[in-house]
Amino acid sequence: MNAVKKIAVIEDDRFLRKVYETKLPRQGYAVVSAEDGEAGLALIKQELPDVVLLDLIMPKMTGFEVLAALKSDKKTAKIPVVVLSNLGQEEDIARAKELGASEFLVKSNLTIKDVMDLIEQILK
Repeated sequence: MNAVKKIAVIEDDRFLRKVYETKLPRQGYAVVSAEDGEAGLALIKQELPDVVLLDLIMPKMTGFEVLAALKSDKKTAKIPVVVLSNLGQEEDIARAKELGASEFLVKSNLTIKDVMDLIEQILK
């Protein structure tokens, strides 16, 4: 039997965070979440999740700062990070990828199912 995969949701939008906290466990995932970048970074370092869903525009620390910190730490550098943002500009996408994001999804263009499917692909 496989161990339950853990997903970290770092998202300041309370509604969206609740959606993931509800839907992901129904798919068999454990979920840990934080509502700002600073708490998110601490949570990821403590929990070492299998995948991180990361917003970019957040209080205390941006998603870009969180991503840079994760990728510069040996313990967390290998964790796949999926950036979920309403920033869809080419330079934002390029910056996130340069910092080590596995994927960049524009929130307004996707459904929860899209995100679930992507998590499945990453964990295969």
